[in-house]
Order: sequence, then structure tokens, then C-alpha cells
Amino acid sequence: MKPFFAGLLYISFITLSCQPDVDSTTTSMLVDENATAETRALFNNLNQMRLEYILFGAQDALAYGVHWKREPGRSDAMDVAGSHPAVYGWEIGHIEHGNEVNLDGVRFSEMIGWIKEGYERGGVITISWHADNPVSGGSAWDTTPAVSSILPGGKHHSMFNEWLDRVGEFLRQLQSDNGEMIPVIFRPWHEMNGSWFWWGRELCSPEEFHRLYRYTVKYLRDHLEINHLLYAYSPDRFSDEEDYLERYPGDKYVDILGYDDYGSLICAERRDVFVRQLETVVRIAEERNKIPALTESGFNALPDSTWYTQVYLPGLLATDVTRRIAYAQVWRNANAKTDHPNHFYVPYKGHPAASDFIQFRNHPVILFEDDLPLRLYD
Repeated sequence: MKPFFAGLLYISFITLSCQPDVDSTTTSMLVDENATAETRALFNNLNQMRLEYILFGAQDALAYGVHWKREPGRSDAMDVAGSHPAVYGWEIGHIEHGNEVNLDGVRFSEMIGWIKEGYERGGVITISWHADNPVSGGSAWDTTPAVSSILPGGKHHSMFNEWLDRVGEFLRQLQSDNGEMIPVIFRPWHEMNGSWFWWGRELCSPEEFHRLYRYTVKYLRDHLEINHLLYAYSPDRFSDEEDYLERYPGDKYVDILGYDDYGSLICAERRDVFVRQLETVVRIAEERNKIPALTESGFNALPDSTWYTQVYLPGLLATDVTRRIAYAQVWRNANAKTDHPNHFYVPYKGHPAASDFIQFRNHPVILFEDDLPLRLYD
């Protein structure tokens, strides 16, 4: 457990003279003016904590890992570093069809339980949605043009509304034992500046993407009255501020400004590119009273056993600007019960990178779940 000052989030942060003041009126500018008290508290607390700390997150951490699956209380992060991640990423692709299992084989009923567990322990929940192609019936990676067909007036618009209804049904089930709606950072239509998803750059115009994102928000918030979401915008790697904002739907529809970056973090030689992009995201977010984050990252299979401390950590902490992100999330450990793991982002017990990961976890700026100084929802 890392030491913290009492009342950490109720005092002003003055450690670094270059740190910006956090606007106390920020929560009045949330996408959802009727956001639950817990959702507003999460936004406020993340916005304060990011001036001193970065929360570490991982995808599907509680569902499975390398050589195991669906074991209560387990995660590869816990096995190696003695704590679960502070941020839990989950995926609801295939919820649109009413399926019992998501696109990665995780049962939605069990996912609800794991989300509840993480919340009760004080962790942060973020959810992505890789919806199947509504025109072709293929996966999210089927690049048959589809966006125009699901917008109002389009051939598949009523079907898209049904899909959103199913998303809403799932989100309504995220409740604590006390009946609190569990706050979620919802991250739909991500990596839109690439062209590997049907909502990507070459498959729809910027205006069509704006309409898709805004319609999603308005349908969930206004029509379904889902009030426990913070909305995240997260392109893939980008060249400059103009490129980053090309498909930005507007301040009224976004709470979290993030981006996804794997390629710039493979080696230390590319760190300058990563740092430039991360600084850009932080500055844009702070100008708009949004929260900056690194929403997807990591190095698959960790061939560099010191990657966490020699590449990832120096990148995150490169400048006083980059270190002001709220959280950094790596992707999933997908090799449950596999003899030759080749798809994992957190080292598993016995892996050569395990000791390096422990050093990363012990850095005073990096927070795992049991490092959190207080419940973020109060």
C-alpha cells in the first residue's frame, strides 16, 4: 500500500507549479446534466487525482488470463504484483444481437458480476463496443460501408435503435448491492481515424461520424435515460491536433479525451512520437475541461522483459504534461489454458517480465486497485 496524505482529494494540488487549476465547475459541464452523484464524483476525483497519479488498467482482467479462466478473485496482475488493476476494461460486442456471450467469449451475466466486484472494491469501469457490421452482418472489422444506413432515415435505422436498446438493457443491470448505478466510462466507435472498423475514416465522412456518435449519446442519455455514463472519444495514433479533432463530435458529447497507441510504444526509440501525441491529448482535454487518458496501449507478448519500466513508464512520465493523464490501460491476456502464450499484455506469473512489472506497480505515481487512497465514487 502506497502512502497518501489524509484528505488527498479535498486539498489543492500544488506540487508542480506548472499544473493547471482544476475547474470546480467542471461537473456542471458533463455530457449528462442528470448524471448520478456517483458518476459526477468519479469525474471530479479522476480529474483531481490525475494531477498526481496515473491509474493502471487492463482489459478483461478478472475473466481470464494466461493458463486460467473464470477463477474467482484472480487476475494476472494480482498473481504477479499483488493487486488487481485500478481500471477494468470490458467489451460488449455482440450485445446488439441479444447474445449471451460477447465477441471474446465472455458471458455477459458473468461480466456483470465482475463489473460489480471491481466497483465494490473501488475500481473504475470502462466499456468498449465493437458492434458487428449492421449492413453485411460481418464483424466490426468488416469494412462494408454502414454508417449512413443506421442514421435517421437510413435503411437500418430501426435495427440500430434495437441495438442501442440492448446496450441500455445491459447498462441498467450494472447496479451495486445498495442499488447504486455503477458509473461507466463508455467508449463507443473508437479508433475512428483508422479504416479497420466499419465506422472508420475511409468508410464514412466526418459529418456522418459526428452524427453517429451524437445519436448514440442522445439515444442512451435522453431516450433511455441512462445517467451513469461518462463518454470517451478515442482515436488511434494521429499526426497533430487538427487530425485528432477531425471526427470529434463536440464538447457537449464527450467527457473523456483519450487515444489508443500500440505502435509508438514498441521501443524507446519511438518515445518522442508517443510523448508528442500524449501531450497533445492532455492539452486539448484541459482546454475543454475534459479528462485525458491513454485508453488503449501495451506491447503484445512482452518480448522486452523490461518494457514496463524502461519504455512504458518513461513515456507516461516523460513531461509534466504527459503525466497528467488520469489512466493508462493495456489490452487483454487472451491465452487461457494455452501451452504457448502469444497474446498477452500483462506478464503472468513466471514470465521474464514479472519482476519488471512489480517495479512498475511500485512506482509512486502508478496506482493499482489497492493503492487507491479513497473510494472514487464518494
